Amino acid sequence: MGISDIDNIDLGEETEDFAKLLEESFKSQGTKQEQLQTGKIVKITTEHALIDIGRKQEAKLDIAEITDENGNQLFKVGDEIELLLGERGRVSYKRALKRRKSTDFIKAHKDSAEPIDIEGLVTGKNKGGYIVEAGGVEFFMPISLAAFKPEAKPVGKPITARVIKMDEANGSLVLSRRAFLNAQRKVRRESIKKLTDAGELLTATVKRIKNYGMFVEAEGVEGLVHYTEISHKGPVNPALLYKEGDIVTVKVIESDKEKNRVSFSIKATQPNPWQEIAEQLAVGDTIRVVVANMENYGAFVDLGNDAEGFLHISEIGWDKNLKHPSEVLSIGEEIEVEVIGLEIESQRLRVSYKNLQEKPFETFAKKHKIGDVVKGTITALKEFGAFVRVDGVEGLLHNEDCAWNRADNAKKLFAIGDEVEVAVIKLDKESNRISFSRKALDESPIEVFAKKHALGDHVEGVVRDVKDFGVFVRIEDGVDALIRTEDVAPLNPEEIKIGDTIGASIASMEPAKGRIRLSVRRHEKQKERDTIKSFNTDERMTLGDAIKGSFKSK
Repeated sequence: MGISDIDNIDLGEETEDFAKLLEESFKSQGTKQEQLQTGKIVKITTEHALIDIGRKQEAKLDIAEITDENGNQLFKVGDEIELLLGERGRVSYKRALKRRKSTDFIKAHKDSAEPIDIEGLVTGKNKGGYIVEAGGVEFFMPISLAAFKPEAKPVGKPITARVIKMDEANGSLVLSRRAFLNAQRKVRRESIKKLTDAGELLTATVKRIKNYGMFVEAEGVEGLVHYTEISHKGPVNPALLYKEGDIVTVKVIESDKEKNRVSFSIKATQPNPWQEIAEQLAVGDTIRVVVANMENYGAFVDLGNDAEGFLHISEIGWDKNLKHPSEVLSIGEEIEVEVIGLEIESQRLRVSYKNLQEKPFETFAKKHKIGDVVKGTITALKEFGAFVRVDGVEGLLHNEDCAWNRADNAKKLFAIGDEVEVAVIKLDKESNRISFSRKALDESPIEVFAKKHALGDHVEGVVRDVKDFGVFVRIEDGVDALIRTEDVAPLNPEEIKIGDTIGASIASMEPAKGRIRLSVRRHEKQKERDTIKSFNTDERMTLGDAIKGSFKSK
Protein backbone atom coordinates (compact mmCIF):
# COMPACT_ATOMS: atom_id res chain seq x y z
CA MET A 1 0.00 0.00 0.00
CA GLY A 2 3.07 2.25 -0.09
CA ILE A 3 2.62 5.39 1.95
CA SER A 4 -0.91 4.40 2.84
CA ASP A 5 0.69 3.25 6.05
CA ILE A 6 -1.65 3.65 9.01
CA ASP A 7 0.28 6.70 10.18
CA ASN A 8 -0.50 8.50 6.91
CA ILE A 9 -4.20 7.58 6.56
CA ASP A 10 -7.02 9.97 7.39
CA LEU A 11 -10.34 8.18 6.84
CA GLY A 12 -12.89 10.87 7.56
CA GLU A 13 -16.31 11.18 5.94
CA GLU A 14 -16.12 11.11 2.15
CA THR A 15 -18.01 13.81 0.26
CA GLU A 16 -17.45 13.44 -3.46
CA ASP A 17 -18.87 16.33 -5.46
CA PHE A 18 -17.75 15.16 -8.90
CA ALA A 19 -18.58 18.36 -10.69
CA LYS A 20 -16.47 20.31 -8.27
CA LEU A 21 -13.65 17.82 -8.50
CA LEU A 22 -13.63 18.00 -12.29
CA GLU A 23 -13.56 21.75 -12.12
CA GLU A 24 -10.53 21.57 -9.84
CA SER A 25 -8.97 19.07 -12.22
CA PHE A 26 -9.40 21.39 -15.20
CA LYS A 27 -7.91 24.31 -13.31
CA SER A 28 -4.89 22.36 -12.17
CA GLN A 29 -4.17 20.79 -15.53
CA GLY A 30 -5.17 23.70 -17.74
CA THR A 31 -7.35 21.48 -19.89
CA LYS A 32 -10.67 23.29 -19.73
CA GLN A 33 -10.52 24.40 -23.39
CA GLU A 34 -7.80 22.07 -24.69
CA GLN A 35 -8.38 19.64 -27.57
CA LEU A 36 -6.39 17.25 -29.71
CA GLN A 37 -5.48 18.54 -33.17
CA THR A 38 -3.46 17.02 -36.03
CA GLY A 39 -1.06 19.29 -37.90
CA LYS A 40 1.75 19.21 -40.49
CA ILE A 41 5.26 20.51 -39.86
CA VAL A 42 6.04 23.18 -42.48
CA LYS A 43 9.25 24.61 -41.09
CA ILE A 44 11.83 23.83 -38.39
CA THR A 45 14.18 26.46 -36.93
CA THR A 46 16.64 26.29 -34.08
CA GLU A 47 13.95 27.48 -31.69
CA HIS A 48 10.58 26.48 -33.11
CA ALA A 49 8.71 24.21 -35.43
CA LEU A 50 5.93 25.88 -37.46
CA ILE A 51 2.91 23.65 -37.84
CA ASP A 52 -0.06 24.04 -40.16
CA ILE A 53 -3.19 23.29 -38.11
CA GLY A 54 -5.67 24.60 -40.71
CA ARG A 55 -5.80 28.11 -39.47
CA LYS A 56 -4.65 31.39 -40.98
CA GLN A 57 -1.48 31.36 -38.94
CA GLU A 58 0.80 28.45 -38.28
CA ALA A 59 1.19 27.35 -34.69
CA LYS A 60 4.58 27.64 -33.02
CA LEU A 61 5.86 24.55 -31.22
CA ASP A 62 8.92 24.84 -28.97
CA ILE A 63 11.70 22.80 -30.58
CA ALA A 64 12.33 21.05 -27.21
CA GLU A 65 8.90 19.38 -27.58
CA ILE A 66 10.17 17.29 -30.54
CA THR A 67 13.79 16.81 -29.41
CA ASP A 68 14.92 13.78 -27.48
CA GLU A 69 17.31 13.79 -24.52
CA ASN A 70 20.29 13.42 -26.85
CA GLY A 71 19.32 16.49 -28.89
CA ASN A 72 17.98 14.52 -31.90
CA GLN A 73 14.87 15.82 -33.65
CA LEU A 74 12.02 13.32 -33.66
CA PHE A 75 10.27 14.74 -36.78
CA LYS A 76 11.09 16.50 -40.05
CA VAL A 77 9.34 18.97 -42.32
CA GLY A 78 6.24 17.38 -43.86
CA ASP A 79 5.56 15.04 -40.93
CA GLU A 80 2.13 15.06 -39.37
CA ILE A 81 1.95 15.11 -35.58
CA GLU A 82 -0.81 15.21 -32.98
CA LEU A 83 -0.89 18.30 -30.79
CA LEU A 84 -2.89 19.50 -27.85
CA LEU A 85 -4.37 22.84 -28.77
CA GLY A 86 -4.99 25.22 -25.91
CA GLU A 87 -6.04 28.79 -25.38
CA ARG A 88 -4.70 31.47 -27.77
CA GLY A 89 -3.37 28.87 -30.17
CA ARG A 90 -0.83 27.35 -27.82
CA VAL A 91 0.14 23.83 -28.78
CA SER A 92 2.02 20.99 -27.07
CA TYR A 93 3.16 17.71 -28.51
CA LYS A 94 4.14 16.19 -25.16
CA ARG A 95 0.81 17.10 -23.57
CA ALA A 96 -0.93 15.59 -26.58
CA LEU A 97 0.85 12.30 -25.85
CA LYS A 98 -0.37 12.40 -22.28
CA ARG A 99 -3.90 13.33 -23.39
CA ARG A 100 -3.89 10.45 -25.84
CA LYS A 101 -2.84 8.01 -23.09
CA SER A 102 -5.58 9.38 -20.87
CA THR A 103 -8.12 9.05 -23.66
CA ASP A 104 -7.02 5.49 -24.43
CA PHE A 105 -7.25 4.63 -20.73
CA ILE A 106 -10.78 6.01 -20.56
CA LYS A 107 -11.88 4.12 -23.67
CA ALA A 108 -10.44 0.90 -22.29
CA HIS A 109 -12.16 1.21 -18.91
CA LYS A 110 -15.30 3.30 -19.39
CA ASP A 111 -17.55 0.27 -19.62
CA SER A 112 -15.97 -1.57 -16.66
CA ALA A 113 -18.51 -2.70 -14.09
CA GLU A 114 -15.87 -3.17 -11.42
CA PRO A 115 -14.08 -0.36 -9.54
CA ILE A 116 -10.77 0.64 -11.11
CA ASP A 117 -7.85 0.83 -8.72
CA ILE A 118 -4.44 1.98 -9.90
CA GLU A 119 -0.98 1.88 -8.35
CA GLY A 120 0.87 5.05 -9.20
CA LEU A 121 3.50 7.52 -8.15
CA VAL A 122 2.75 10.95 -6.74
CA THR A 123 4.74 13.21 -9.09
CA GLY A 124 3.64 16.65 -8.01
CA LYS A 125 1.29 18.87 -6.06
CA ASN A 126 -0.68 21.97 -6.99
CA LYS A 127 -3.21 24.19 -5.30
CA GLY A 128 -6.07 21.75 -5.76
CA GLY A 129 -4.39 18.42 -5.12
CA TYR A 130 -1.81 15.93 -6.35
CA ILE A 131 -0.65 14.70 -9.77
CA VAL A 132 -0.38 10.92 -9.88
CA GLU A 133 1.21 9.00 -12.76
CA ALA A 134 0.60 5.34 -13.51
CA GLY A 135 1.74 3.63 -16.71
CA GLY A 136 2.39 6.96 -18.40
CA VAL A 137 -1.17 8.17 -17.65
CA GLU A 138 -1.66 11.27 -15.51
CA PHE A 139 -4.39 11.43 -12.88
CA PHE A 140 -5.55 14.19 -10.61
CA MET A 141 -6.29 13.52 -6.94
CA PRO A 142 -7.95 16.35 -5.00
CA ILE A 143 -6.53 17.07 -1.56
CA SER A 144 -9.89 16.32 0.05
CA LEU A 145 -9.77 12.76 -1.32
CA ALA A 146 -6.08 12.08 -0.73
CA ALA A 147 -6.57 10.92 2.90
CA PHE A 148 -3.08 12.00 3.90
CA LYS A 149 -2.42 13.26 7.38
CA PRO A 150 -1.16 16.86 7.55
CA GLU A 151 2.41 15.85 8.30
CA ALA A 152 2.61 13.41 5.36
CA LYS A 153 4.93 14.18 2.42
CA PRO A 154 3.64 11.96 -0.40
CA VAL A 155 5.38 13.49 -3.43
CA GLY A 156 7.79 10.93 -4.88
CA LYS A 157 6.11 8.00 -3.15
CA PRO A 158 3.85 5.21 -4.50
CA ILE A 159 0.16 5.02 -3.64
CA THR A 160 -2.91 3.00 -4.54
CA ALA A 161 -6.11 4.91 -5.31
CA ARG A 162 -9.50 4.41 -6.98
CA VAL A 163 -10.64 6.11 -10.22
CA ILE A 164 -13.87 7.96 -9.39
CA LYS A 165 -14.39 10.03 -12.57
CA MET A 166 -13.38 9.76 -16.22
CA ASP A 167 -14.16 12.57 -18.71
CA GLU A 168 -13.33 11.48 -22.25
CA ALA A 169 -13.99 14.91 -23.75
CA ASN A 170 -11.31 16.51 -21.63
CA GLY A 171 -9.21 13.40 -21.05
CA SER A 172 -9.60 14.05 -17.34
CA LEU A 173 -9.10 11.30 -14.73
CA VAL A 174 -9.89 11.90 -11.06
CA LEU A 175 -8.63 9.63 -8.24
CA SER A 176 -9.71 9.11 -4.66
CA ARG A 177 -7.32 7.42 -2.31
CA ARG A 178 -9.95 7.77 0.39
CA ALA A 179 -12.44 5.76 -1.69
CA PHE A 180 -9.90 2.97 -2.14
CA LEU A 181 -9.05 2.85 1.57
CA ASN A 182 -12.71 2.91 2.58
CA ALA A 183 -13.39 0.05 0.21
CA GLN A 184 -10.43 -1.86 1.62
CA ARG A 185 -11.63 -1.19 5.13
CA LYS A 186 -15.09 -2.46 4.25
CA VAL A 187 -13.67 -5.61 2.69
CA ARG A 188 -11.40 -6.14 5.67
CA ARG A 189 -14.29 -5.64 8.10
CA GLU A 190 -16.38 -8.20 6.26
CA SER A 191 -13.45 -10.63 6.08
CA ILE A 192 -12.74 -10.25 9.79
CA LYS A 193 -16.40 -10.84 10.62
CA LYS A 194 -16.42 -13.93 8.43
CA LEU A 195 -13.28 -15.31 10.11
CA THR A 196 -14.53 -14.48 13.60
CA ASP A 197 -17.98 -16.00 13.03
CA ALA A 198 -16.48 -19.18 11.61
CA GLY A 199 -14.19 -19.71 14.62
CA GLU A 200 -12.16 -22.21 12.64
CA LEU A 201 -8.45 -22.97 12.51
CA LEU A 202 -6.78 -20.98 9.75
CA THR A 203 -3.63 -21.35 7.72
CA ALA A 204 -1.62 -18.13 7.81
CA THR A 205 1.64 -16.78 6.44
CA VAL A 206 4.14 -14.90 8.59
CA LYS A 207 4.52 -11.43 7.08
CA ARG A 208 6.52 -9.37 9.58
CA ILE A 209 8.23 -10.19 12.87
CA LYS A 210 8.52 -7.68 15.70
CA ASN A 211 9.84 -7.99 19.23
CA TYR A 212 6.28 -7.85 20.59
CA GLY A 213 4.90 -10.50 18.21
CA MET A 214 4.42 -11.15 14.52
CA PHE A 215 1.95 -10.15 11.81
CA VAL A 216 0.39 -12.97 9.84
CA GLU A 217 -2.05 -13.06 6.94
CA ALA A 218 -4.94 -15.52 6.85
CA GLU A 219 -7.44 -15.52 3.95
CA GLY A 220 -6.45 -12.00 2.97
CA VAL A 221 -6.71 -10.60 6.49
CA GLU A 222 -3.58 -9.46 8.29
CA GLY A 223 -3.47 -9.52 12.09
CA LEU A 224 -1.13 -9.71 15.05
CA VAL A 225 -0.06 -12.78 16.97
CA HIS A 226 1.14 -11.28 20.24
CA TYR A 227 4.26 -12.87 21.70
CA THR A 228 2.17 -14.16 24.62
CA GLU A 229 -0.10 -16.02 22.17
CA ILE A 230 2.61 -18.03 20.44
CA SER A 231 3.25 -20.74 23.02
CA HIS A 232 1.75 -22.11 26.22
CA LYS A 233 5.24 -21.83 27.67
CA GLY A 234 4.66 -18.12 28.11
CA PRO A 235 6.10 -15.04 26.38
CA VAL A 236 8.63 -16.03 23.72
CA ASN A 237 10.79 -14.24 21.16
CA PRO A 238 9.05 -14.95 17.83
CA ALA A 239 12.27 -14.37 15.89
CA LEU A 240 13.77 -17.46 17.55
CA LEU A 241 10.94 -19.68 16.35
CA TYR A 242 9.78 -18.27 13.01
CA LYS A 243 10.88 -16.37 9.94
CA GLU A 244 8.99 -14.40 7.30
CA GLY A 245 7.19 -16.70 4.90
CA ASP A 246 6.62 -19.50 7.41
CA ILE A 247 3.21 -21.15 7.39
CA VAL A 248 1.45 -21.35 10.77
CA THR A 249 -1.95 -22.42 12.06
CA VAL A 250 -3.87 -19.67 13.87
CA LYS A 251 -7.26 -18.88 15.34
CA VAL A 252 -9.04 -15.54 15.73
CA ILE A 253 -9.22 -14.65 19.43
CA GLU A 254 -10.23 -10.99 19.26
CA SER A 255 -11.58 -8.47 16.76
CA ASP A 256 -11.96 -4.71 17.17
CA LYS A 257 -14.77 -3.39 14.97
CA GLU A 258 -13.94 0.23 15.78
CA LYS A 259 -10.28 -0.05 14.82
CA ASN A 260 -10.92 -2.78 12.23
CA ARG A 261 -8.22 -4.98 13.72
CA VAL A 262 -7.95 -8.69 14.43
CA SER A 263 -5.77 -10.67 16.82
CA PHE A 264 -4.70 -14.23 16.13
CA SER A 265 -3.36 -16.94 18.42
CA ILE A 266 -1.14 -19.92 17.68
CA LYS A 267 -1.34 -21.47 21.13
CA ALA A 268 -5.15 -21.44 20.98
CA THR A 269 -4.92 -24.03 18.18
CA GLN A 270 -3.04 -26.44 20.44
CA PRO A 271 -4.14 -28.44 23.51
CA ASN A 272 -3.52 -26.62 26.78
CA PRO A 273 -0.72 -28.55 28.51
CA TRP A 274 -1.59 -26.96 31.86
CA GLN A 275 -4.85 -28.84 31.94
CA GLU A 276 -2.87 -32.06 31.62
CA ILE A 277 -0.45 -30.85 34.29
CA ALA A 278 -3.32 -30.06 36.66
CA GLU A 279 -4.66 -33.57 36.26
CA GLN A 280 -1.38 -35.48 36.51
CA LEU A 281 1.04 -33.51 38.71
CA ALA A 282 1.12 -32.53 42.36
CA VAL A 283 3.64 -30.88 44.68
CA GLY A 284 6.20 -33.47 45.71
CA ASP A 285 6.14 -35.42 42.42
CA THR A 286 9.38 -36.23 40.65
CA ILE A 287 9.44 -35.55 36.90
CA ARG A 288 12.02 -35.77 34.11
CA VAL A 289 12.66 -32.51 32.23
CA VAL A 290 15.12 -30.97 29.78
CA VAL A 291 17.07 -27.79 30.52
CA ALA A 292 15.80 -25.34 27.88
CA ASN A 293 17.30 -21.99 28.84
CA MET A 294 19.45 -20.42 31.55
CA GLU A 295 19.61 -17.00 33.15
CA ASN A 296 21.66 -15.64 36.05
CA TYR A 297 18.73 -16.20 38.39
CA GLY A 298 17.89 -19.76 37.34
CA ALA A 299 16.96 -22.14 34.53
CA PHE A 300 13.82 -22.92 32.53
CA VAL A 301 13.04 -26.59 32.03
CA ASP A 302 10.90 -28.13 29.30
CA LEU A 303 8.29 -30.67 30.38
CA GLY A 304 7.98 -31.96 26.82
CA ASN A 305 4.37 -30.83 26.29
CA ASP A 306 4.82 -27.17 25.35
CA ALA A 307 4.98 -26.15 29.01
CA GLU A 308 7.94 -24.94 31.04
CA GLY A 309 8.88 -24.98 34.69
CA PHE A 310 11.24 -22.69 36.54
CA LEU A 311 14.27 -23.89 38.47
CA HIS A 312 15.55 -21.08 40.68
CA ILE A 313 19.31 -20.93 41.21
CA SER A 314 18.79 -21.57 44.92
CA GLU A 315 17.12 -24.88 44.00
CA ILE A 316 19.89 -26.12 41.71
CA GLY A 317 22.37 -27.21 44.36
CA TRP A 318 23.17 -27.11 48.05
CA ASP A 319 26.20 -24.92 47.39
CA LYS A 320 25.25 -21.40 48.49
CA ASN A 321 28.13 -19.94 46.46
CA LEU A 322 26.67 -21.03 43.11
CA LYS A 323 26.85 -18.02 40.77
CA HIS A 324 25.24 -19.34 37.56
CA PRO A 325 23.21 -22.43 36.60
CA SER A 326 25.85 -23.34 33.97
CA GLU A 327 28.21 -24.30 36.81
CA VAL A 328 26.00 -27.36 37.36
CA LEU A 329 23.72 -27.72 34.31
CA SER A 330 23.93 -27.45 30.53
CA ILE A 331 21.26 -26.61 27.95
CA GLY A 332 19.71 -29.77 26.53
CA GLU A 333 20.60 -31.84 29.58
CA GLU A 334 17.90 -34.20 30.85
CA ILE A 335 17.46 -34.14 34.64
CA GLU A 336 15.03 -35.26 37.31
CA VAL A 337 13.44 -32.57 39.49
CA GLU A 338 10.89 -32.37 42.26
CA VAL A 339 7.72 -30.27 41.90
CA ILE A 340 7.77 -27.71 44.74
CA GLY A 341 5.19 -25.20 43.47
CA LEU A 342 2.19 -25.51 41.15
CA GLU A 343 -0.13 -22.64 40.17
CA ILE A 344 -2.39 -23.74 37.33
CA GLU A 345 -4.30 -20.46 36.88
CA SER A 346 -1.14 -18.39 36.48
CA GLN A 347 0.58 -21.30 34.66
CA ARG A 348 3.56 -21.42 36.98
CA LEU A 349 5.50 -24.52 37.88
CA ARG A 350 8.47 -24.39 40.24
CA VAL A 351 10.84 -27.30 40.57
CA SER A 352 13.88 -28.26 42.64
CA TYR A 353 16.96 -30.16 41.50
CA LYS A 354 18.79 -30.14 44.81
CA ASN A 355 15.93 -31.83 46.69
CA LEU A 356 16.72 -35.05 44.83
CA GLN A 357 20.42 -34.84 45.65
CA GLU A 358 22.02 -35.95 48.91
CA LYS A 359 22.77 -33.03 51.16
CA PRO A 360 26.49 -32.27 51.42
CA PHE A 361 26.15 -32.55 55.21
CA GLU A 362 24.83 -36.10 54.89
CA THR A 363 27.67 -37.06 52.56
CA PHE A 364 30.19 -35.53 54.91
CA ALA A 365 28.66 -37.21 57.96
CA LYS A 366 28.91 -40.60 56.25
CA LYS A 367 32.62 -40.14 55.58
CA HIS A 368 33.73 -38.41 58.77
CA LYS A 369 33.22 -38.63 62.52
CA ILE A 370 34.06 -36.39 65.45
CA GLY A 371 37.80 -36.28 65.94
CA ASP A 372 38.69 -36.77 62.26
CA VAL A 373 41.32 -34.42 60.87
CA VAL A 374 40.41 -32.92 57.47
CA LYS A 375 41.81 -30.32 55.06
CA GLY A 376 39.72 -27.42 53.86
CA THR A 377 39.72 -23.90 52.43
CA ILE A 378 38.82 -20.68 54.20
CA THR A 379 35.78 -19.26 52.35
CA ALA A 380 34.72 -16.42 54.63
CA LEU A 381 36.00 -14.48 57.64
CA LYS A 382 33.59 -13.11 60.23
CA GLU A 383 33.93 -11.38 63.60
CA PHE A 384 33.09 -14.64 65.35
CA GLY A 385 35.33 -16.93 63.28
CA ALA A 386 35.86 -18.43 59.83
CA PHE A 387 33.96 -20.74 57.48
CA VAL A 388 35.92 -23.67 56.11
CA ARG A 389 34.82 -25.64 53.02
CA VAL A 390 35.57 -29.37 53.11
CA ASP A 391 34.21 -31.82 50.50
CA GLY A 392 31.60 -29.32 49.24
CA VAL A 393 30.23 -28.44 52.66
CA GLU A 394 31.05 -25.53 54.95
CA GLY A 395 31.67 -25.70 58.67
CA LEU A 396 32.41 -23.09 61.31
CA LEU A 397 35.82 -22.58 62.84
CA HIS A 398 34.98 -20.40 65.83
CA ASN A 399 37.52 -17.93 67.18
CA GLU A 400 37.70 -19.94 70.40
CA ASP A 401 38.77 -22.99 68.38
CA CYS A 402 41.36 -21.24 66.25
CA ALA A 403 44.25 -21.30 68.74
CA TRP A 404 45.03 -21.88 72.42
CA ASN A 405 46.19 -18.29 72.65
CA ARG A 406 43.03 -16.31 73.28
CA ALA A 407 44.56 -13.26 71.60
CA ASP A 408 44.59 -15.07 68.26
CA ASN A 409 41.38 -15.03 66.17
CA ALA A 410 40.37 -16.08 62.65
CA LYS A 411 40.94 -12.69 61.02
CA LYS A 412 44.39 -12.48 62.58
CA LEU A 413 45.46 -15.99 61.59
CA PHE A 414 43.89 -16.57 58.16
CA ALA A 415 43.00 -15.10 54.78
CA ILE A 416 40.23 -16.17 52.41
CA GLY A 417 41.54 -18.97 50.21
CA ASP A 418 44.01 -20.33 52.77
CA GLU A 419 44.18 -24.10 53.09
CA VAL A 420 43.95 -25.28 56.68
CA GLU A 421 43.95 -28.55 58.56
CA VAL A 422 41.22 -28.83 61.18
CA ALA A 423 39.57 -31.41 63.39
CA VAL A 424 35.85 -32.22 63.36
CA ILE A 425 34.49 -31.40 66.81
CA LYS A 426 30.72 -31.27 66.18
CA LEU A 427 28.18 -32.80 63.74
CA ASP A 428 24.70 -31.42 64.42
CA LYS A 429 22.31 -33.55 62.36
CA GLU A 430 19.25 -31.54 63.31
CA SER A 431 20.60 -28.24 62.03
CA ASN A 432 23.04 -29.80 59.50
CA ARG A 433 25.89 -27.83 61.01
CA ILE A 434 29.54 -28.76 61.34
CA SER A 435 32.07 -27.28 63.76
CA PHE A 436 35.82 -27.46 63.29
CA SER A 437 38.79 -26.83 65.56
CA ARG A 438 42.34 -26.00 64.68
CA LYS A 439 43.67 -25.81 68.22
CA ALA A 440 42.53 -29.40 68.78
CA LEU A 441 45.44 -30.49 66.58
CA ASP A 442 47.94 -29.16 69.13
CA GLU A 443 48.49 -30.05 72.79
CA SER A 444 46.82 -27.52 74.97
CA PRO A 445 49.05 -25.47 77.31
CA ILE A 446 47.25 -27.22 80.19
CA GLU A 447 48.23 -30.64 78.82
CA VAL A 448 51.84 -29.52 78.56
CA PHE A 449 51.65 -28.09 82.06
CA ALA A 450 50.18 -31.33 83.45
CA LYS A 451 53.10 -33.34 82.09
CA LYS A 452 55.59 -31.15 83.98
CA HIS A 453 53.77 -30.89 87.29
CA ALA A 454 52.16 -33.14 89.91
CA LEU A 455 49.44 -32.69 92.50
CA GLY A 456 50.71 -30.77 95.52
CA ASP A 457 53.36 -28.85 93.53
CA HIS A 458 53.75 -25.28 94.64
CA VAL A 459 53.11 -22.65 91.92
CA GLU A 460 52.66 -18.92 91.77
CA GLY A 461 50.18 -17.05 89.67
CA VAL A 462 48.95 -13.54 88.92
CA VAL A 463 45.34 -12.76 89.69
CA ARG A 464 43.43 -12.34 86.39
CA ASP A 465 39.84 -12.16 87.62
CA VAL A 466 37.95 -12.20 90.93
CA LYS A 467 34.53 -13.81 91.19
CA ASP A 468 32.12 -14.55 94.03
CA PHE A 469 33.02 -18.23 93.89
CA GLY A 470 36.77 -17.78 93.64
CA VAL A 471 39.84 -16.27 92.00
CA PHE A 472 41.31 -16.99 88.53
CA VAL A 473 45.09 -16.78 88.31
CA ARG A 474 47.43 -17.06 85.29
CA ILE A 475 50.24 -19.50 86.20
CA GLU A 476 51.80 -19.82 82.71
CA ASP A 477 51.09 -18.50 79.23
CA GLY A 478 47.76 -19.96 78.22
CA VAL A 479 47.30 -21.71 81.60
CA ASP A 480 44.73 -20.36 84.02
CA ALA A 481 43.72 -21.97 87.28
CA LEU A 482 40.87 -21.49 89.72
CA ILE A 483 41.24 -20.99 93.49
CA ARG A 484 37.81 -21.45 95.01
CA THR A 485 36.80 -19.05 97.78
CA GLU A 486 37.00 -21.78 100.41
CA ASP A 487 40.59 -22.51 99.30
CA VAL A 488 41.79 -18.89 99.46
CA ALA A 489 42.24 -18.89 103.25
CA PRO A 490 44.19 -17.78 105.14
CA LEU A 491 44.05 -14.90 102.61
CA ASN A 492 41.08 -12.54 102.82
CA PRO A 493 39.08 -12.79 99.54
CA GLU A 494 37.94 -9.20 99.86
CA GLU A 495 41.53 -7.96 99.91
CA ILE A 496 42.63 -9.80 96.77
CA LYS A 497 42.99 -7.55 93.68
CA ILE A 498 43.67 -8.20 90.01
CA GLY A 499 47.41 -8.24 89.44
CA ASP A 500 48.30 -9.65 92.87
CA THR A 501 50.71 -12.59 92.97
CA ILE A 502 49.50 -15.61 94.92
CA GLY A 503 51.32 -18.81 95.84
CA ALA A 504 49.30 -22.03 96.02
CA SER A 505 49.45 -25.79 95.63
CA ILE A 506 48.00 -27.79 92.77
CA ALA A 507 44.80 -29.34 94.09
CA SER A 508 43.51 -31.03 90.89
CA MET A 509 44.25 -31.22 87.15
CA GLU A 510 41.83 -32.25 84.34
CA PRO A 511 43.78 -31.61 81.10
CA ALA A 512 41.04 -33.05 78.88
CA LYS A 513 38.59 -30.50 80.23
CA GLY A 514 41.17 -27.74 80.48
CA ARG A 515 40.77 -27.37 84.25
CA ILE A 516 43.31 -26.78 87.01
CA ARG A 517 42.46 -26.00 90.62
CA LEU A 518 44.81 -24.49 93.16
CA SER A 519 44.56 -24.16 96.92
CA VAL A 520 46.25 -21.55 99.10
CA ARG A 521 44.96 -23.30 102.20
CA ARG A 522 46.58 -26.55 101.16
CA HIS A 523 49.75 -24.71 100.38
CA GLU A 524 49.79 -23.18 103.88
CA LYS A 525 49.14 -26.55 105.52
CA GLN A 526 51.98 -28.05 103.50
CA LYS A 527 54.25 -25.27 104.70
CA GLU A 528 53.25 -26.05 108.29
CA ARG A 529 53.97 -29.74 107.81
CA ASP A 530 57.30 -28.96 106.27
CA THR A 531 58.20 -26.68 109.20
CA ILE A 532 57.21 -29.30 111.76
CA LYS A 533 59.10 -31.95 109.87
CA SER A 534 62.13 -29.78 109.78
CA PHE A 535 61.83 -29.03 113.51
CA ASN A 536 61.37 -32.66 114.46
CA THR A 537 64.41 -33.61 112.45
CA ASP A 538 66.57 -31.04 114.29
CA GLU A 539 65.34 -32.22 117.73
CA ARG A 540 66.19 -35.85 116.99
CA MET A 541 69.66 -34.97 115.89
CA THR A 542 70.33 -32.94 119.04
CA LEU A 543 69.15 -35.72 121.37
CA GLY A 544 71.16 -38.35 119.57
CA ASP A 545 74.24 -36.31 119.67
CA ALA A 546 73.75 -35.84 123.41
CA ILE A 547 73.29 -39.55 124.05
CA LYS A 548 76.20 -40.38 121.86
CA GLY A 549 78.34 -37.96 123.77
CA SER A 550 77.32 -39.40 127.11
CA PHE A 551 78.27 -42.90 126.02
CA LYS A 552 81.67 -41.74 124.90
CA SER A 553 82.36 -40.01 128.17
CA LYS A 554 81.75 -43.25 130.15
